[in-house]
Amino acid sequence: MTSSRPLIIGTRGSPLALAQVTEVRTRLAAAHSKLAEEGAVETRIIKTSGDKFIDRPLADIGGKGLFTKEIEEALSAEEIDLAVHSMKDVPTWLPDGLEINCILPREDPRDALIGESLSGISALPEGARIGTASLRRRAQLLYLRPDLKIAMLRGNVGTRVRKVAEGKYDATLMAVAGLKRLDSTEHIAAALSPEEMLPAVAQGAIGIECRSADSRTCAYLAALNHGESAQRLTAERTLLTVLDGSCRTPIAALAELDGEGRMRLRALIARPDGSVIHRTERTGDADDGIAMGKDAGEELRLTGGANFFAPK
Repeated sequence: MTSSRPLIIGTRGSPLALAQVTEVRTRLAAAHSKLAEEGAVETRIIKTSGDKFIDRPLADIGGKGLFTKEIEEALSAEEIDLAVHSMKDVPTWLPDGLEINCILPREDPRDALIGESLSGISALPEGARIGTASLRRRAQLLYLRPDLKIAMLRGNVGTRVRKVAEGKYDATLMAVAGLKRLDSTEHIAAALSPEEMLPAVAQGAIGIECRSADSRTCAYLAALNHGESAQRLTAERTLLTVLDGSCRTPIAALAELDGEGRMRLRALIARPDGSVIHRTERTGDADDGIAMGKDAGEELRLTGGANFFAPK
């Protein structure tokens, strides 16, 4: 990239994705005065496979990598200089030559319950119809409330909120972080504690991907990386790697820091129908996330057994 060429950011075109890009651009401009100049940074919207097929569960069309594939192809081809991702959508294995070298400060990782006058999962009416495309949410809901009727619901925040308001669903769940970034927290009936609904791996975190060999872009991003958030994601994504996690695998994990250099990692695996959940927990030094994630993941694999995720 020449000095006169703008820094090009690749992203999905959803309102949330664009809000995340705005945050990245704001932070880049604050850290590097030259990137605050008009025309120094451009945004390029790339439609991904995950955006094209919103009427089917991700597991049926190839998994969560469908939200990153086309963007990563543009990055590898040097059509863009960096990619902004919701880290919960990023597979644990990246294409050769690409890396996530920047994690922004993580937002609230909890799940939000969206519905009329609901204080929590226990407050849902008997046999309530819940819209979600997440197997993780489905499994934990059914584990707590086998009476619930879970139906597939994908789409952006506006779509999902509208369908609940129209009575097509009694409730849905969304990430608190996304609602905060969209200034839409008025839709939150209840923010669910991790004890009630353990979040997705890396939920609430924004990651920035670039080419490993692009020293200029890597240098720009180094100033934005939030070390504590990166430590938390290292533990969670290491666990996911050990479990070979995909959109067909109900997995949840949350790493938290206590402010004194210690980390707590909670994780679970579940059958998609919610009939069984296995949990584990680790505590240790904050910089031992890889070891903690590996150990917790190996325990869950052993506990679940080879056929745990096989269809019943």
